[in-house]
Amino acid sequence: MLKPVYKRVLIKLSGESLAGERGMGIDFPTVLRICEPIAECARMGVKMGIVVGGGNFWRGRTSEHMDRTRADHIGMLATAMNTLAITDALENLGVETRAQTAIEMSRIAEPYIRGRAMRHLEKGRVVVFGCGTGNPFFSTDTAAALRAAEIEAEVIFKATNVDGVYDSDPRTNPAAVKYDTLSYSQVLAGQLKVMDSTAASLCRDNNLPILVFNLNDPQNILRAVLGERIGTLVQEQ
Repeated sequence: MLKPVYKRVLIKLSGESLAGERGMGIDFPTVLRICEPIAECARMGVKMGIVVGGGNFWRGRTSEHMDRTRADHIGMLATAMNTLAITDALENLGVETRAQTAIEMSRIAEPYIRGRAMRHLEKGRVVVFGCGTGNPFFSTDTAAALRAAEIEAEVIFKATNVDGVYDSDPRTNPAAVKYDTLSYSQVLAGQLKVMDSTAASLCRDNNLPILVFNLNDPQNILRAVLGERIGTLVQEQ
């Protein structure tokens, strides 16, 4: 029987990944495909938390005249919709799941309470965290770093549309070099696009590794849990 190398994981999903080829909104077959390996990991006993972005609905201010705080609140509501979609997909796959939001909306999700989240994880439930940190000016990457620290995750899986971290954009530079490992100091000094600086600093200060890998093949989530060498691992060296 395959044995996970991690016992507690926080997965950061982009909102765009839920849209599939449609590019916008939620494509439920795509959401199910992403959730299948998450469900398999949960059945193996891995404690799983998920933070999801909202870029499939909202990408920040649509005008320089728009108030930044209000724009960020709209983005938080976008993540709430994605949180419900992921929760529904996991439940369709037979996994007990709880949705928690940093902005209270008790008719559709639990408010985020760390102790309650920890109890859900101990009972084998996947917990999906919506609405970021609940505060404007903070990204969902920062929310992922914060929730990972709070639930005592061993690692953050950042599932992206590239297969790791490069020294430049591999989509525009065929000569871009991929890193197998990086330190937080290298990420911050080189302004490498792993997470924003607030999230990267929070991970560094709490000694939280980040594994960046490609979500185009969702089975990479399972491979990462099993310890296969994929993507780029960021940790303090």
